[in-house]
Amino acid sequence: MGKKASQTCAPGDGDADSGAKLFKAKCATCHTCNEGGPNKQGPNLFGVMGRQSGQVDGFKYTAANKGSGIMWAEQTMFDYLANPKKYIKGTNMAFPGFKAEKDRADVIARGIGAAC
Repeated sequence: MGKKASQTCAPGDGDADSGAKLFKAKCATCHTCNEGGPNKQGPNLFGVMGRQSGQVDGFKYTAANKGSGIMWAEQTMFDYLANPKKYIKGTNMAFPGFKAEKDRADVIARGIGAAC
């Protein structure tokens, strides 16, 4: 038998249940995701998909986030979550990222920006 081809994962390939567990373990420390929820160390993520970066009222974003021009969608979030500091140079996001594509896809499937 030959070597297994390495598989890649796309944003739409995730599992929402796994993503909910990852969000709770890795994201909820700094982010809320309920409508009208408070900002914490990071902004409330309710409704983030389809919104431009740096736009949550009451959260103090870096100039890098405000000026990035990024419109959050599945692919941009997937790419960002691999290495936030590399994707938006100058962000204050402390989380180093999800190295596994599957983890990123799962968190997106959970519905970043949807009520939690």
